[in-house]
Formats: sequence, C-alpha cells, structure tokens
Amino acid sequence: MPPSCSLTDSVARVIETARTWRDHDPDPVTRAELTRLIEAADSGDARAAADLESRFRGPLTFGTAGLRGEVGAGETRMNVAVVSRATYGLGRHLTDTVGLDARVVVGCDARHGSEAFLDATAEVLAAQGLTVLTLPRRLPTPVTAYATRALDCDAGVMITASHNPPADNGYKVYLGGRATDPAGRGVQIVPPADEQIATFIDSAPPADEIARDAAAVEPLDNAILDAYVARAAGLRPGTDPSPVRVVLTPMHGVGGTTALAVLRAAGINDVHVVDEQFAPDPDFPTVAFPNPEEPGALDRALGLARAVDAHVVIALDPDADRCSVATPTRDGGWRQLTGDEIGWLLGEQAARNSARSGDTLACSIVSSRLLGKIAAHHGLRFAATLTGFKWIARTPDLRFGYEEAIGYCTDPDAVRDKDGISAMVRVVSLVEQLAADGRTLLDLLDDLARRHGLHATAPLTIRVDDLAEIGQMMDRLRSTQVGALAGSAVVEILDLAPGSDDLPPTDALVLRTAADDRVVVRPSGTEPKLKCYLEVVLDCAGDEVPHARATERLDAISTDVAALLQR
Repeated sequence: MPPSCSLTDSVARVIETARTWRDHDPDPVTRAELTRLIEAADSGDARAAADLESRFRGPLTFGTAGLRGEVGAGETRMNVAVVSRATYGLGRHLTDTVGLDARVVVGCDARHGSEAFLDATAEVLAAQGLTVLTLPRRLPTPVTAYATRALDCDAGVMITASHNPPADNGYKVYLGGRATDPAGRGVQIVPPADEQIATFIDSAPPADEIARDAAAVEPLDNAILDAYVARAAGLRPGTDPSPVRVVLTPMHGVGGTTALAVLRAAGINDVHVVDEQFAPDPDFPTVAFPNPEEPGALDRALGLARAVDAHVVIALDPDADRCSVATPTRDGGWRQLTGDEIGWLLGEQAARNSARSGDTLACSIVSSRLLGKIAAHHGLRFAATLTGFKWIARTPDLRFGYEEAIGYCTDPDAVRDKDGISAMVRVVSLVEQLAADGRTLLDLLDDLARRHGLHATAPLTIRVDDLAEIGQMMDRLRSTQVGALAGSAVVEILDLAPGSDDLPPTDALVLRTAADDRVVVRPSGTEPKLKCYLEVVLDCAGDEVPHARATERLDAISTDVAALLQR
C-alpha cells in the first residue's frame, strides 16, 4: 500500500475514533473542541489530523503521581469524560474491595477545570452508592491527604497537577481505611491497585452513560481544614511569638491562605507575602513555569526578602505539597537551597528529636545518600525507595521522608504524603532554634559536611518533544560501555529494571565511580523528559568545606552524561 494511502487510512481511523468519543462526551465545551478538529482533519488539514492523533493514541494512565495531562478534549487529555471514566473505575475497585459502604473524600485546587472535575468525581462515586465527602474548593493537596486519614476514609481523590505547566491538570488517588494495608493508609496508590482500577476503567461505559448523583454528595464545612491547621501549627515547639521574619510566596497556587493561617496559629506572625503571587491564578502570570525550583521563580520573593531583611524565604508549589527554601548567605546575599539540602536539614532535625514517632528516615533512590548516614549517626534505620511519595510514605515506622524534588513528609502520623505547609513550619522552627545559638541553616549544612563528607547534588534534565526519544536514550545508555565520568572509572552500573529484594522493578540506571560519584538516570513520571540525578562526595580537610570543588566536579559529570545520552 503506498505511504499516502496508509496515512489516509490512519487519519480516517483516528477521525472515526474521535467521532465516537465526541458523541459520548458529556461536556459541550470539549465536544465542540473535538467537532472543530474532526471537521478540519476530514477536510485535509494535516495539523488537525496530527492533533487528533495525539489526543487518541492511548488513554491516560496512572504515573508517579496519578493521572496528569493537558486540559482539553480526547482520551489523552484531562476532561470531564476522562475523569468520569477514571472515577467509574475507582468506584468499581472500592465496591469490589470494600463494599458499598466505602467512604471517599474529594478535594481540588484552582487549576483550569478543577471544580468541574471535582463535581464529576464526587457525583459519579455517589451514584455508585458510596459515601462521598467534598472538601471546600481550592484547598492544598495536603489537606486532602490529611482528611483521608483523619476522616477514616477508604479513599481520597485530589484534583491537581501540582507544579506541572498551566495547561495541565491531574487526578491523584489515596487509599485508606479498609481499602489497603496499614502501611498504605492515606498513601497514594501503588500496584496492584492502580492496575485493578485501570482494568475497571477499560470496562467503563461511554462517559455520557455513567450515572451521576449530585444530591447524594455531602459537602464538608471548614472543620477538617481547621483541624489540619491546628495540627500543622502544633509542629512548632513552644508558644511564644517567633522572632523569625518570613517571606512567603504560594506561586499563584492554593496554599497561601492556609499557610498564613498555620503560621499565625503557630505564633509566627512576622510574615510578608508576595502580593502579586498570593491569589490563586491557574495561568501563573508572573512565572515562566509554576515550580519553585525553576530559575527565576523566586525572584520576587527574594526581592521582598532583601527589602524587609527577612530570615528565610518559603515558596510553596501551586498545590502546596512541596516547599522550597532560601536563606541569607554570609556575604549578605541569598541562596536557594537544593531539595537535598532541605532534606538533610529536616532529616537531621527529625533524627535529633527522640519525641517524634517512628525510627526510620527514608528517601527516594534519586535523592542524596547523606540521609542514610544521618540516620546511622543517630542510631536510626534508613530506607531507600522508588521515586514518588507513594513509595516513600509507606515505609514502616517512618519518622521523616523526602525526595529531592522539594517534597517532605515531616508528620507522617497526620499526612502520609509530602506536605509543603508542615515542612514550612519545621523549617521556620529550625531557623529559630539555630538563631538562638547565633547559627544559620548554612552553618548546620557545613556541620553535616564535616561529619559525613560534603555531599553535593545537581539535576540534569533533557526535555523531549517525542516520548519515544526517552526510551531510545535509555536503550543507548544500557548498551554503552561507560568507562569514566569526570576522570573517575565507572566501577558499577546497576539496572533497576528487573527489580530486587529491596525494590520493585523500575526503569532506571545507577552509575557509580571509583571516586564515589553517583548518577541515577530515569524517565520522568509526570513530564516528557529524561531526568539525571548527579551526586559527588568530597572529604573535608579540617574545617574547610570544598563547595567550589564540588561544583566543578558536578559540572564535569553533567557534561559527560549529557554527551553519553545525546550522541
């Protein structure tokens, strides 16, 4: 068959698939969107045909943090039809494992489509006979995670895309109560639950044939939010007003009002907010990318910090489950800490506090190895898990867990997930405690370096337009004999794809050199990019901490790894 005929057949098939989906789409907005594309593709518009193909090349599946995708029409986008079918599958799973008396709590952030997706989720579950509780709109993700445990729910659903681009939204599922084992209560879903839900989604009827029942949904008042605020505020030791001056930005997300309430309840009253980034705005107009880790994202917060002579900057991501920190430097400037550095500080803080429950510190395999040394120094256990808090948070006897992407679980008895707001309270408390001795966060980091060796980490991210490129790069690295990185012989290459006694299978490679450098390479679970996590470890000579030398070595390794992947 000539290539042109093959292309025509392919376009005809996707148009027919799109028509069927369109005819059963309950949302008039996305139905009209598909109609325009179908008509354009049918008339020979190649761009419209390519767009349709991208929308129907397979359904969204549960990744590292649930379903995520661009808001729009089609089975690979986030829309009412996709959410309805996903919820049908979740409901069937709950009735199958728990029964019709299952309880579910549902929350949402302020992204495009979030409130409509919350309504669809709650009403589909209610129509299946489940008890459905909806949180007040536009609240942080940690409130939903907290409510799942506090209300003894069998599941929780949060509509959010966290720190993804403005066009995206998502669907995060927690299991609790009777729907999971004790270690997984209030934690995001893992296999086999996600696979079982996916099977029910595949068998779901067309979206417009899925029943909804708005009258059976039970809206919650602010009592559960108030309980969360009190719990998070109580993480600060003492009741006297804090002397710490804080600059806070919620990055146009939903964390601002709740974070302020927590700070005030904790006695942390000297707080200055970045006004133009405080109100929720799904377009995130003042940042190029709504992620506190991105270059330039903290510019306004740092400017305000200089103006008010702040002691610490706290930046929450849009759904407030992640927290970034900046601290004054010894020369009068400011430095944003890396996710690993914050993890070390909070890990050391947790390890020193024997009153906290749990005896285990945990982090993901892509995070720094220093947390394991901190745990050993304090006589605690350590666990390394797969990437994602669905793995970290189910660690038995967890006292503290983190991942390098500025996610921290500092109160696992209450929130079995990353929580930027409770992490904020822990950080401000640490700043306060150190300042009482004339010390800073940077002083504590240097102490840890002198005790355990300077651990320095950096990311290398390769974004792609075609997801197939990620698999090609991983295949290329697996088949390449890597001799050395930054002049040090590679002494170990560990492929995590087969799994092990300690870890389930995952698509990742770990390279280690004779100098104890380490590189972990894996595809992102939420975005179209390949992620590399670099770490060097250098001894400290006396009091000297060799920061410049570590930066040079990280740069050299980054150059070598990029060349390996892109050749």
